[in-house]
Amino acid sequence: MTIHREGYKTIIIVFLFEVAFILAFNHVFSVQGWFHYALYILGIWFFVMIVRFFRSPKRTTNGGENVILCPADGKVVVIEKTIEPEYFKEERIQVSIFMSATNVHVNWFPVCGKIIYYYYHPGKHMIAFNPKASLENERATTVIQTSKHQVILIRQIAGALARRIKCYPRVGEPVTQGEELGFIKFGSRVDLLLPIDTKLEISLNQKVVGKQTVIGRL
Repeated sequence: MTIHREGYKTIIIVFLFEVAFILAFNHVFSVQGWFHYALYILGIWFFVMIVRFFRSPKRTTNGGENVILCPADGKVVVIEKTIEPEYFKEERIQVSIFMSATNVHVNWFPVCGKIIYYYYHPGKHMIAFNPKASLENERATTVIQTSKHQVILIRQIAGALARRIKCYPRVGEPVTQGEELGFIKFGSRVDLLLPIDTKLEISLNQKVVGKQTVIGRL
């Protein structure tokens, strides 16, 4: 387990802020009491939670050529057929994974292939499991074409707390299943738009693990 590079700046800022706040508080209220100890405990807890949020686990990829791996840790909140309006403009199977603030927030590529489309959309910051979040929230859309010309869309969606989506690869680049796609800071969601004949192997409200849980098979 390591700390993700997206967390270094935030962790340093939080640490410096807590130190400055505690020093200022002790300067004003110099006599130590129960409130001071409660403040120390709260500060330590908050700092540990921030560090924990940016954890980046080392996992082996449990996939294969026709396997669609889970791109994120979290819970399956949507499984439905829908008309995808941005890229396909036709019916696809949508699988949505909600990531709470306690989940790992690294995102991984579900299949091997090549990126054929990418677009970042600025937008709102509604709660990520809101059905409108897919179309109205800040989001980044990446489309991958496999070696067999099957096309999968993965959409990173910011939530009510998330304020930064990072997506590293760009159009034309080859990608490997289980390779890091990006990172979303704080509560958020990932949508998969899959071919209509995909054989799903997950169920609604199931807890899933990135790079480990099989979403379905092409």
